[in-house]
Amino acid sequence: MAYAATTNVAVSKTKGDIDGLLRKHKASGFGVFEEATRAILVFEMGGRRIVFHLPLPNQADKQFTHYKRGYREHRRSVDAALASWEQACRSRWRALFLCIKAKLESIESGIENFEDAFLAHIQMPDGHSVSEHVRPRIAQAYETGSMQPLLPPPSGKAD
Repeated sequence: MAYAATTNVAVSKTKGDIDGLLRKHKASGFGVFEEATRAILVFEMGGRRIVFHLPLPNQADKQFTHYKRGYREHRRSVDAALASWEQACRSRWRALFLCIKAKLESIESGIENFEDAFLAHIQMPDGHSVSEHVRPRIAQAYETGSMQPLLPPPSGKAD
């Protein structure tokens, strides 16, 4: 089951919660851009631009338009399909709020610094995120086996 799968918190309220959280932590340049199946959240903090890509469910997906009762599949009413899709959207937005809140708490608690917490989401000058730059290199390292050993080799006998 997805996080906040039964939340009643409206998407607009969650966006406001994210905005308030970011302002509390001195973020600037906050913005949200939305399309049918994705949203992009952008803000600036710590001298860096941070970008989160939030995949949103497709309203036409069968998981919203149909349901199963026993072994039979039934078509949902238009209103029921819309309600199911809206619930999934609310859940995704709450999960994003939780993610950002956890990262900021981690920074405040000294578990990690700002750049480590948000590293994957830092936008580089070319418009791509650090994650987009690094993921192919990670995949290649694992495919080729050119990884450093988990532990360094022994340096000699123990005393």
